[in-house]
Amino acid sequence: MRALLFCLAGLVAAAPDFASAQMKLQSKSDPNATEVRYFTSIDGLMDGNADVILKETRQGKTVSAAVLDVCYPADKSSERKDRFVVNLAVNGQTMTGTTQSIADKSPVTVKLLRKQSGDGFEFRGQINIGPNVTEVASSDNADISEKEFMDSQTVDDGITATPKDFTEVSPEAIGVKVKLDAAADLLKSLRGQDVEIALSSLSVTCDALRAGQQTIDMTVDPDRAGALVAKLKAVPGVVTAGWTTGLVGMDRAIRFSAADWRDGDKVNKDKLLAAISGALAKTLSAKPDTSSWNPTTGKLKLTFKRPSELVPPLGLTDTIEIAGLVASDKPGESDRLMLWISNPVTTTSDETAGAKLNIADDSSSDEEGDQRDDTGSVDALNKQLKGQRWDADKSIWK
Repeated sequence: MRALLFCLAGLVAAAPDFASAQMKLQSKSDPNATEVRYFTSIDGLMDGNADVILKETRQGKTVSAAVLDVCYPADKSSERKDRFVVNLAVNGQTMTGTTQSIADKSPVTVKLLRKQSGDGFEFRGQINIGPNVTEVASSDNADISEKEFMDSQTVDDGITATPKDFTEVSPEAIGVKVKLDAAADLLKSLRGQDVEIALSSLSVTCDALRAGQQTIDMTVDPDRAGALVAKLKAVPGVVTAGWTTGLVGMDRAIRFSAADWRDGDKVNKDKLLAAISGALAKTLSAKPDTSSWNPTTGKLKLTFKRPSELVPPLGLTDTIEIAGLVASDKPGESDRLMLWISNPVTTTSDETAGAKLNIADDSSSDEEGDQRDDTGSVDALNKQLKGQRWDADKSIWK
């Protein structure tokens, strides 16, 4: 009897949840339910160069409202983008609307015919932007749900405002996210400064146009990076500023004590350079040739020379170039430094007296980028500096 009472009590307690589940199932199957769907492309529009978002509000299978958002090249001679957003009037299968583009203020007229074909959708019609007419003839387009669309719009800017160390971001690489209407003034303020701006980040992408914010990447000597980040954070219109990924990769990084390489609070670059150059010369079996520190980026450039073994009777010369970077292992004060060096890049030339062979390096850039350092340079430097290498599996210095 007691067991029966417990079962009845359980059924009564579950009844509200069961009723709620029934209501949810019924609402999902309601043929007149309102739903928002998105098209994130319309194939072939503007020769495939347009970034398109079409938002549809549907009552069952009938479209009750639509918004077309198109980002496109403003002209063929540059990377500059323009964009328009237009509310479309829906009349049966026809969608029409007028607006003007955001940047160039060009008049825009849209007339589209939308048809469903099986599981896909077909769009035909015209989009007029100023004097330019784009014919739309796009078939087999798929739509997605509002949740799928929102999930796809999440973009990580890659900026870490206060990193605990430089194991996931690079000490010379700075990123700043700024509102579009403040970006030009920010860049003007950096004129004459020892900061290197990444050209690719000056182009305003479609994602940036839609977000109203642009991420600008720059490189600076690690010794001045902290001060630059603090300065950028105080600039009007800046949303965030911090460190991002850059030159340094942990597979070729060394961490070592700073005590033996500092004069006061400054790194003795001459002393450190001599140690680095000496260790590399031994592992490369080459003589040091040139060395320099870039005052803007802090980047170290070393070159070495040795006789080429390619065709010994010709007496050719190998020139080996290695890039490097020295920085504190974390923002702010630290008792440790970090050194990163690149893979060696070797070129061969004829430096003999008199008439010379003209030698062209015909290896592909892909092959050059994939080359591996089998000279043991990083291990030799690690030993010279009594340092530690990064253990990627355990995410610790070892």
